[in-house]
Amino acid sequence: MATNAARVNDPSTIRRLYGRRAGHKLRQGQAQLIEELLPQIEVPDGPLSSEDLFGDRRPLHFEIGFGSGEHLGYRADLLPDHGFIGAEPFLNGVVGALTHVREKALGNVRLHMGDALEVLERLPDASLRFVYLLHPDPWPKARHAKRRMMNHGPLDLIAAKLAPGGEFRFSTDHPIYCRWAMMIMHQRSDFRWIAESARDMLERPGGWPETRYEAKARRLGHEVWYFRYQRV
Repeated sequence: MATNAARVNDPSTIRRLYGRRAGHKLRQGQAQLIEELLPQIEVPDGPLSSEDLFGDRRPLHFEIGFGSGEHLGYRADLLPDHGFIGAEPFLNGVVGALTHVREKALGNVRLHMGDALEVLERLPDASLRFVYLLHPDPWPKARHAKRRMMNHGPLDLIAAKLAPGGEFRFSTDHPIYCRWAMMIMHQRSDFRWIAESARDMLERPGGWPETRYEAKARRLGHEVWYFRYQRV
């Protein structure tokens, strides 16, 4: 676990969401999803648990910044008896996730449009089976490193909420962020890197779908790196 000094000025203390919140204007059907479906599956206020969110005890997964919801929707459809929580500040991304929920009739998804860390804090410790952080904004300039989600403050929180043996998955197509993440994770003793060879970080694990963002990155000639860490 990182010291308090290492947490200063990272996302867990700054608590500011950077970047735009909306893109193109929503079409009528998309606006209807926000107005009608989102309130039905939105993460409620107050303390959270599997029972609060899904009415029973089940393994919980949490995705930080789910983009258009492709990975979230795929995993939720693959594991219908598990519960999936996704947090995303971008309005059009939330619309994308809602579209997957509607088209696949996913009853095991709850969404939060806003800060993922605020929701994580309200979950019981050791309550999560998986946490996903896929292709986060790399903030490549050195002066913006404090904005990266791969910092000790957020990782302290993720570690607290993951059950022993739980898994944290991270991916990026940005070489600066890849090196940064490896450096940060190397400093931690509460996660074990699940890798047996260098190929493990270059090949997408089973049950991990390719998203449109990842496909675009590959078309642009970017390498993609995959990381799996077990909570110890």
